[in-house]
Parts: sequence; structure tokens; C-alpha cells
Amino acid sequence: MSDARTAPPPPTAPAPAGAPRSGPPRSVPPPTGPSRSAPSLRRLWLYFGGAAAASLLSVGGRFDLPLAAWAAPLLLLRFQRDTRPRVALPAVFAVTVASALLWMVQLAVPVTPLTLLGIAAFGVVYGLPYAADRLLGARAGTPGRLLLFPATAMSVEFLLGTFGPFGTAYGMRAASQHPFTALLQFTALTGPYAVAFLIGAGATVGNLVWERGLHRSALRPAAVYAGILALVVVGGQVRLMSTTTGDDTVRTAGVNPSRAAVDAETAVHGTSRLGVTDPGATDRSAVRRAAGPLLDDLFRQTEQAADGGARIVVWSENAARILDEDHAAYLRRASAVADDNDIYLLVADLTYLPEAPHGRDETHLFGPDGDRLWDYEKAKPIPGLETYTPGDGRVPVVDTPYGRLANVICYDADFPAAGHVDADILFVPGGDWPEMGRTHTAMAGLRAIENGYALVRQDFNGQSSAYDARGRELSTQDTTTDSGIWYAEVPVRGSSTPYSAIGDAVSWGVLAGTAAGTVLLAARSRRGRAAAPTAGRGGTG
Repeated sequence: MSDARTAPPPPTAPAPAGAPRSGPPRSVPPPTGPSRSAPSLRRLWLYFGGAAAASLLSVGGRFDLPLAAWAAPLLLLRFQRDTRPRVALPAVFAVTVASALLWMVQLAVPVTPLTLLGIAAFGVVYGLPYAADRLLGARAGTPGRLLLFPATAMSVEFLLGTFGPFGTAYGMRAASQHPFTALLQFTALTGPYAVAFLIGAGATVGNLVWERGLHRSALRPAAVYAGILALVVVGGQVRLMSTTTGDDTVRTAGVNPSRAAVDAETAVHGTSRLGVTDPGATDRSAVRRAAGPLLDDLFRQTEQAADGGARIVVWSENAARILDEDHAAYLRRASAVADDNDIYLLVADLTYLPEAPHGRDETHLFGPDGDRLWDYEKAKPIPGLETYTPGDGRVPVVDTPYGRLANVICYDADFPAAGHVDADILFVPGGDWPEMGRTHTAMAGLRAIENGYALVRQDFNGQSSAYDARGRELSTQDTTTDSGIWYAEVPVRGSSTPYSAIGDAVSWGVLAGTAAGTVLLAARSRRGRAAAPTAGRGGTG
């Protein structure tokens, strides 16, 4: 038992000779408030089991419980604070790595050496805030310890979401809170990473109350936190109630290749669509044989959507798959269809190049007069799965009678910085698989709240959804079972947000403060260890 629990506090020194005694000696509570006695070993591991279960149910996957994301850090902090570091830290890292691997299994992420190594590494990195709390928190004082864990959690999430190869596809706490739309509204001010701070602060404040009970040193911080949380939720609800989609909308249609066209394409290639994402391994003659019927199907559906009243038609990612030498003729045909049907047409294609890197993942927007308004290449190919050369990341924006239109492709939307664009509607052509589709589309919907625009994600083999500028779902289609044309009435006027204007300034500020505080606490810890032997050699007088 002594290996798993912290040592009990030393006994209180006896009163000086001659001092009055009316009863047994009592220890004087520290100025920051009383502490509860250490829990039993059995109780500690119950905390750990609860923390592990909650963590596995809050990974940004298909089976998340939003409240589990709040319970996991509360219980994991409780376990590790009452457990020796040599036991606590390996146990905590085991939970964070297991959570990352479960996310990978839940969403059927293709297992490659790079994705497996990357996800395991992410799990380790997401355990660092717990290590900081355990190793440095005791020297931070009450205010510092309340802030250290949430600030470190937010900083880790921000760094990985901005510079990591997987962006926010894994690890963003905001992604676990989709049902709480009112709560998420404050990301329009701070950005999505602040959700990790809010949840982390709930864990440290909860532990303070857990340790000290109803002492004012715990109740005051708890009251402040409760007031902030109430302001966030109530303010978010007011924001939702004060804005409506209105009547100023545009009928938008999403088009996927039909099941018949995909089956015919599969027969030609001898493999599924997911199996031909590496253009360098594909028979070019097979590409041409499959492209004709596939394009006929896509343009037929586009014309049908226009007949159904759509003024904007958007295809899913890689809907068309064509050879580079046939690309110009394909664009001319798209231009003619847009012109003939008086629509804005956003086509998406995988173009097979004759040389490495063998492919381009791109979109092209045509106006009602047939003019080509933009060409855009995917800026963030999926590491280990897509071999395309990335585009320059400059998000195209054009003014139209239906507002300012903009476009990124699928995985690009997993990097919040890519969403900082002055637009009214952002189109996100996507291509997923059934396990990933719904979750991935909901993740993209966060960009709508953060930046104040409507968002339309047309997804192949997943879920297509349209969101208004407050993140409310307007229309959806399960494209794993339905390949028909999908319609949505999309608001044509967005509104700028503080986050869209200042970007990640709040996150950078928290990161700077976290780095400075960590260095200061580490130096203080080293000085404390150096002074300990000297103090031990002192005489008794």
C-alpha cells in the first residue's frame, strides 16, 4: 500500500513546556484550507477505473458521452494526486494512449506504421498536462495549481491542432461537446481550444473542493468558476435565441457519384474508391474507361439538381477521377453545364498525373455564365494515406448574389486556422468511410460557430450536413445508404466573429503564460530539492 499512496503528513510537534493544555494537541490548518485524509488504496483504484472508463467515452469518436469528457480529468487528477509518481504517471499515460488507440479503432482509421505511431505519440502528449500537475503543481500554490492543468491542456491541444500532422482530428475537447451547442458558442470569441481550458479548470476546481470540503478557500474558487461557466452557457443560449436562419437563403444541392456509377468504376479498377487514392498505383487505361460513365452520372445529377431549384451545386471530394490529359475537356464540360443551367457549380476531382506525386486533389468553381472563378488544391493531404503534393493553403473567396463563397477540402477543415476566412458560406467537399463520416462532418461544423459563416460539407460515404453560423444543423444526409441528390436551404449572410478577426491570439497568450509558468515552477522545484539535504543536516539546537 505504501508504494501507491503518498506518505502521511508528519505528526504535529508537541506544545512547548509550560503551555496550557485542555485536550489532545491539534494541528493548525494551513492558511490555504484544510485537507482531507488520504483515501484507501482500493478507493484510489476505483477513481482510476472511473477515469479510464470516462476517458474512453470521450475520445471524439462515435460513442462519446459529452459529460464523460468532464468526468475523466476530474477522476484522473484525483487518482494521481494521491498516488506516488512512479505509479501514477505510467497509469495516466496508459489511459491517454489507450484512449487514442480506441479512437483509431472506433473510426476505423487505416492502420499504417505512420498513423499507428502518430496516434500513440498523441496519446503520450495528451498525458503531459497530468504530468505537469503531478510534478510541478504542488509548488504552484492554490491559484497556480488551479490554472496549471487547464492551461497546459489547452496549450497541448493548440500546438497539436496547429502544427501536428493530424490537426484536431484527434484530441480536441470541443469535438466531444457537439450536443451542447450553447456551450460551444463562446468559441466564436476564444477559438475551440478554450473548451479544453474550461473542462480542465472544472477538474482542478472540483479537486480543490474534493480536498478541502466546504471551506471558504475552496468555495470561493468554485463560485467564481460556476459563475464563469454559467455566463458561457447562458450567453451561448442567448446568442442562439437571438439569431435565426431567416428567409434570405439559397437552395444548395450536394451531389455524389451514384451507387451504380461507383459499382461500375469499381469493376473497372478492380478495387473500391478507397483503394485507388494512390494514383501512382492505378492503371491509367482503367481510369479513362471508368471516367466517362462516372462524369455522365455526375453531370446528369447536377442538371437534375438545377431543375430541382438548386442555385449552387457542390460535389463531394474526388467525385470525378480523370487523367491529366483529359482535364481540360472535363473543365470545359463543367463550364458549359454551369452556364446552361444558370448555377454556381463546385466540381471536385482527383486528377491522375503521369509523374510523381501522381495526383492532384482539387476543386473548381464555375459561375452561372460559365466563368471559372477559382481553382483550389487540398492543402492538408492525410499523412500516410494520401500522396498528393499539398496546395498553398490560400482559401479562395468570391462575391456572389448569394454571399461570399469559400472552399476548403475535407481534412483541411481539421485545422481551425484554415477556417479564418471572410465568407458567408464555406463549402467543404469530403470523402470518408462509414465509421468516420458522421464524426468528421460534426468536427467540421465547429468552424461555422468559430467564424460566423454557414458551412456545407458534401461527403461521400459518410454524412453530408449543412450548418448555420451558430452551428445548428440545417439539413443532413447519410451518404452511406443514400446516394441521391441532397438539398439544403443555406443562409446567405454570415457575421464576423472576434475569433475570425484575431485568430488564435488567446491560445498564443495561454501558451506563453504556460511556458513561463512551467519554467518558473521547474526552477523552484530544483531549488527545493537542492535545499532539502542541507535542511536535513541542520542541528536541533
